[in-house]
Amino acid sequence: MQIYEELKARGLIAQVTDEERIRELVNAGKAVFYIGFDPTADSLHVGHFMALCLMKRLQMAGNKPIALLGGGTGMIGDPSGKTDMRKMLTKENIQSNIECFKKQMSRFIDFSEGKALMVNNADWLLNLNYVDFLREVGTHFSVNRMLTAECYKQRMEKGLTFLEFNYMIMQAYDFYRLYMDYGCNLQFGGDDQWSNMLAGTELIRRKEGGDADAMTQVLLLNSEGKKMGKTVSGAVWLDAEKTSPYEFYQYWRNVADTDVLRCIRLLTFLPLEQIDEMDKWEGSELNRAKEILAYELTSLVHGTEEAEKAQAAAKALFGGGPAAEIPTTVLHDEDFENGEIGIIQLLTKSGLATSNGDARRAITKDGSIKISGRKVTDPFEKLTKDGLADGETVISKGKKNFKKIVVE
Repeated sequence: MQIYEELKARGLIAQVTDEERIRELVNAGKAVFYIGFDPTADSLHVGHFMALCLMKRLQMAGNKPIALLGGGTGMIGDPSGKTDMRKMLTKENIQSNIECFKKQMSRFIDFSEGKALMVNNADWLLNLNYVDFLREVGTHFSVNRMLTAECYKQRMEKGLTFLEFNYMIMQAYDFYRLYMDYGCNLQFGGDDQWSNMLAGTELIRRKEGGDADAMTQVLLLNSEGKKMGKTVSGAVWLDAEKTSPYEFYQYWRNVADTDVLRCIRLLTFLPLEQIDEMDKWEGSELNRAKEILAYELTSLVHGTEEAEKAQAAAKALFGGGPAAEIPTTVLHDEDFENGEIGIIQLLTKSGLATSNGDARRAITKDGSIKISGRKVTDPFEKLTKDGLADGETVISKGKKNFKKIVVE
């Protein structure tokens, strides 16, 4: 099976502009394709995972990926899928986030000479002369047509700023520059990006009058990626400092039964023949499928060694064994008052609760807090420094979130 047919079999493709041309490009290893990443945080997250895996698959088949970092578009913010205007970031924030993205992307994509590119649209967007840009690019866009785009329509009732209105034009210009400067002939994005991507091909056609077959794009099924699994407390990041390998493993280990085999097909690199056999699994076999999913994806993001540690820790914990590899919260002298720390403070310190109120509700209303297997019912309970000093205390919230408590 060639790569394009594999992408379809895995359910990765939702819509394309010219399937015959795209199939020819990617199967021959002649696609120079890009996916854009706006640096809105200091880490990539689970929502980016499908795009990164797709870039890896296509590169393994001989195609050339371009990772476009949105140092310019990040100054505005994409209105697609948003109900309110995104918080504006400083140039310093954006640059810092870009550096974090670069390190994480290198785990998926081989950026050695000639195999892939990483470019920043700030290089051409931030130095544009506004009037020249309007004359060169703006004349090719119809406001009436832009307002029919889904990414704008859903914002019209609450208000769409002129700043955000420019995003489509900037993304279209990105494709034009990548096409002209790097020979980019294929653009990938989520289903909320369709209008923006079509704007890019239209701009190239209008400005260059070239062969439309060289200006095609494919649509990723990102909506499925966002729906997969269940969200654990907070966002699930690819940075080990923000989401530990164990927490990342547990995120995937706890996806819904109805999602696990689809996740394996979409995100892992297991052979399709093996996955087809797994499609027959049911009942307790689905737990095994979840372990496979969690291990494969943790290995992709954090490496085999960390995946093995996370898997061993999960099995030890749920089997009543030692908690050696469970994520750790370290307490210091200043965390204790008269040698004690309240359970509320411990929950917020460990990140198992987002606030004192959240911690109190988890204890009194949800009944979801346990200390080394013992259910906590008193929100005023205090734990002593001496009692926590042995490093064997595990505090849990529900069935998925655990922290080992260590005193230094």
